[in-house]
Amino acid sequence: MVDGLGGFDAAAGTWEFKSQDLGRFVRWVLSGSVTPVASLPHYTSVQRGSGLGHYVQRHLWWTSAQSERAQNEHDRRRQEQAERADRAGKEAADRRAARQQQEHQRRQQLQRRRQSQLMPAPEDEETRRAQAQEQRRVEQAWRRQREQEAAKLQELAGRAVEVARAWWQDVQPRQLAELFAAVAERAWHDEEVRVEIPERPQVSESFAYGIPLFTTGRLRALYGIVRPCPELVCLSPQLEFQHMVVRDEQEARQLAGVMSPRARITNLCLSRDA
Repeated sequence: MVDGLGGFDAAAGTWEFKSQDLGRFVRWVLSGSVTPVASLPHYTSVQRGSGLGHYVQRHLWWTSAQSERAQNEHDRRRQEQAERADRAGKEAADRRAARQQQEHQRRQQLQRRRQSQLMPAPEDEETRRAQAQEQRRVEQAWRRQREQEAAKLQELAGRAVEVARAWWQDVQPRQLAELFAAVAERAWHDEEVRVEIPERPQVSESFAYGIPLFTTGRLRALYGIVRPCPELVCLSPQLEFQHMVVRDEQEARQLAGVMSPRARITNLCLSRDA
């Protein structure tokens, strides 16, 4: 089944519907001016009407040889661009891997050089045994430290809900509404981004029990995390790559004290008594 008369828009890279008088259309068909042409896989989705998101699937058109050539040429260029982008990405990845390998080798060489400077050359078997014993002692101490750190994290995870409840208990509903309003205003003023304010805010365990806020619109994306709990940051390493929003300088200092210098923290400078 042919889906109607169409033309290929080379600039937009899409098919579009063409309206035509029935008599003229029949003459074109009989004269061979238009023939059935299949949509290539990348071009079957076609916008119908002026409404955003109103798309239909069309797989076969009555169209001209010019439109068929335009579709084939556009698809060829698209594939070439995709191949170039893929090659560029692979080359960039290879360069990064090579730099990382060189840096790893450099660090290994530096570490061996430092060890050779700090540790005397073994003079006899007794010296070698003493060095091996010291190495084992250092490794055991390191393992004990890691085990203690893991135990502390496990203990903290067990009482995370209690810690988060204490972190949020001083924020009244009125203050939370003011905080959300300030976030939305800052997002629009600084970035021209609309932020969706949830009717029932929910903290997220994945983000140190802060409240995630998302942008509005079709491309709904995570905008930032409101008031992640500083004490629980160690349980959410992914928070390092998010935008964090706090009420005042005190909260900003608490959060900055447990984050790396590259963390993005926005202080809204709100009054706690407001």
